[in-house]
Amino acid sequence: MKLILRSLLKIKRTSKVILAVLVICLVVRLLPYFAPIRAADIAQNQLAMQFSDRNGLPLGTLLTRDQEHTSVVPLNQVSPQFIHAILAAEDGSFYHHGALDMKAIIRASKEAIHAKRIVSGASTITMQLARMLDPVPRSFSGKMSEIWLSWRLVAGMNKDEILSAYINRLPMGGNIYGVEAAAQTYFSIPASELNLAQASLLAAIPNNPTYFNPYQHWERLKQRQKYVLNRMVQEKYIIGAIATRTSAEKVVFQFSQRGITAAPHFLFWLANQIPPTPLEKGGLIPPFLRGVRGDQSIIRTTINRPLQQFVEAQVQQVISSLTTNNVHDAAALVIDNHTGEVLAYVGSPDYFNEAKLGRNDGVQALRQPGSTLKPFVYELALEKGLIRPNTILADVPAHYAIPGAKLYSPTDYTESFLGPVRVRIALANSLNVPAVRVLEKVGVVTFLERLHQLGFEHLNQTPEHYGLGLTLGSGEVSLWELARAYVTMARLGEATPLVSTFSDSPIQNPSCAESAPKVRPKIQNSTTIWQLITNMLSDNHARATAFGVDSVLNLPFPVAVKTGTSSNFRDTWTVGFTTDYTVATWVGNFNGEPMRQVSGVTGAAPLWNRIMLHLHEHQEPAGFPPPEGLVQLPVCAISGLRPTLDCTSVVQEYFYPEDKSNYEGENQFNLPPEYDEWLAKQQQLNFTSTNLRILSPHNGDLFLVYPGEEEKQKLEFKLTGNKSAPVEWWLNGEKLDTNSANSLFWNLRPGKWTLEARSGEMTDKVSFQVELANLKPTRRGFSISTTTSK
Repeated sequence: MKLILRSLLKIKRTSKVILAVLVICLVVRLLPYFAPIRAADIAQNQLAMQFSDRNGLPLGTLLTRDQEHTSVVPLNQVSPQFIHAILAAEDGSFYHHGALDMKAIIRASKEAIHAKRIVSGASTITMQLARMLDPVPRSFSGKMSEIWLSWRLVAGMNKDEILSAYINRLPMGGNIYGVEAAAQTYFSIPASELNLAQASLLAAIPNNPTYFNPYQHWERLKQRQKYVLNRMVQEKYIIGAIATRTSAEKVVFQFSQRGITAAPHFLFWLANQIPPTPLEKGGLIPPFLRGVRGDQSIIRTTINRPLQQFVEAQVQQVISSLTTNNVHDAAALVIDNHTGEVLAYVGSPDYFNEAKLGRNDGVQALRQPGSTLKPFVYELALEKGLIRPNTILADVPAHYAIPGAKLYSPTDYTESFLGPVRVRIALANSLNVPAVRVLEKVGVVTFLERLHQLGFEHLNQTPEHYGLGLTLGSGEVSLWELARAYVTMARLGEATPLVSTFSDSPIQNPSCAESAPKVRPKIQNSTTIWQLITNMLSDNHARATAFGVDSVLNLPFPVAVKTGTSSNFRDTWTVGFTTDYTVATWVGNFNGEPMRQVSGVTGAAPLWNRIMLHLHEHQEPAGFPPPEGLVQLPVCAISGLRPTLDCTSVVQEYFYPEDKSNYEGENQFNLPPEYDEWLAKQQQLNFTSTNLRILSPHNGDLFLVYPGEEEKQKLEFKLTGNKSAPVEWWLNGEKLDTNSANSLFWNLRPGKWTLEARSGEMTDKVSFQVELANLKPTRRGFSISTTTSK
């Protein structure tokens, strides 16, 4: 009896546990009905955007956030062939089970246990839709979350609503989502007109859109299509003969511009500037479904479509002409100086050419700007009074010790030096050494602050990171930032945001807030200094040394322009402006490969030239105003001072009124010792110096000579400066017999020597030493003399 009672109690307890479990399961299963997701909650009514140019001409449609191309159609406007194909491929029993397919789960479990690996999945279409709405990690907790969301979908939607939401979100390759977008993109037909061959191919893609990419993996896609057709036979949608015939049918996937007429990079960039809606911030809507407005109002942009299409064509033509120089990519930007409106925006030669990285946006990409930042360091130095318009800068070899690195020795594109140059010549010819010397005066910290004020927000490293190379392009900037800074220059220091849409559009120019550089209020004379920089950049004669008289930079109307070439010829830039427009161009390679024999003037400048000429085809721009309050005076081209009788080249240069008294005063021109190395290498000296100076040898030099070869080793004695009388050379107190005024050659002889040059009352003296070299084996071609600088 006790045993029976004990058994009854045990059964009773077990029943309670079972009942409790059943109650819990029932409650859990009913909970989704208290939080159902209805079709309206996930309606894709916020994704379509239509863009027009400034005059109402269409630019593109069917664009959503993150560059996704999505189009929504109701279920009754989708070909039955596709509906049957996707059901057969993904969930043949969709209309016969709930959120979960228990038969499929049991089957998949058995197969996994038998094979000791996952053989087939058991995800239903409802579960796949849940994953699309809220992607979660492939973990136990993630799977539970997916099931919970699936139950909520079933609680609030019928089967047709779930299937409709599913096929409009299917990933169809690249940035294409939904069957309608895929049909339009790949076949230029609506989803309602898909035939069986097209439908079965499209139904094959969502399983793995990258692996079954129709453009890159056609054979894989065909194999997957056969699987889809076989499943359709099994589900009795078609018979085997039709499946075989359909599999052999030829289907052509076309390359489509996906509803875009012009400016694809601009449209995708603009779409990404739009702030997310509160619903999107909540996390239910995935990024590729987020959009702008439910009313699908047309967004009127500032783009000028005819100009945009012209610039796009020129980009392709210029790149085509440079292919043999290993040049494949380019970008261009056109801005209205008066309003800051973006008139043309080209990010690459062909956005839709994925094989050539066409989606890369060269307008927003960060690249080294070469010499295009130089005008801003000269402007800052003039503003702070560190240099004057007639200042002479030394374009001679220079070496800077950088902590933790080798000596920094800036050189120019031609690897030659011009010696003493005026500021105008240094800037117009883009000379590197003078620019570094000016930055040294200004200070890297101060210059970096000014660049930040001009809107170069991506120059976010420390001043030590950039060093003196900042003025030569050691940082990375975008073409957008560069164009914006030059618009500020064209507006004489007055910053303005770059505008992309008009106020009558549903989007209120989303880029304005980030585009406006925070330039401080103008200081005294700042307008004049910007005018002076513009005057130098528009001086065709000043830049003739580096670019020639008839380069592509010389246009038949006033234009200020600057080129740039990054290290190893990976990027070329040309940025310039008239009183009306600023044009910025970049030519290079997105993959970072160096170009061959291409610089700023041969790479980006021809593109810039074509755009500028087109912009002013019907009306020439007004001239640039001369610098306010400055006076032009004649100066010697080499000294920057009032010309003397022996000056061979006289030019006009601007002066501040307060500098006029200095101009009228002493005009003796003496080059400091930093020029000695450069002077010693000049074949002919085209300038005069007041002081007599021995250029070679240097004081303290040491020379080595091999015994017996004294007659073969000669040292040049070289002199510069004005001579008040015939020159006499004295060596260790003995006068040398020579007829040469500026130089002579002397056979090296061991000893300590004092060399003196005399011309009337002027004299200069240096000491040097010659020693016998240690007779050790030396490879031919090695130098047998060494020098130590002063």
